[in-house]
Amino acid sequence: MKLTQQDMARLFEIDPRTLRNWRKDKPFLYATLMKGLAFDKIVEAQKESFEKVKELQENYE
Repeated sequence: MKLTQQDMARLFEIDPRTLRNWRKDKPFLYATLMKGLAFDKIVEAQKESFEKVKELQENYE
C-alpha cells in the first residue's frame, strides 16, 4: 500500500505542509524519512516471508 503525503504527515505527527516544505527545503531530511519508511516496509515483507518458511517447515516435519 502506498502512503499519501497526508498519511505520512499523520505518521510523523506533522502538518502535511511541513512535509511538503521539508521535501522542497530540506531534501536530505525528507529522503531520510522516506528511506526509513521503505526500510520498515522491507522488514515487514521479510518477516512475512520468514513466517511462511517457518510454516512450511513445520508442515513437513
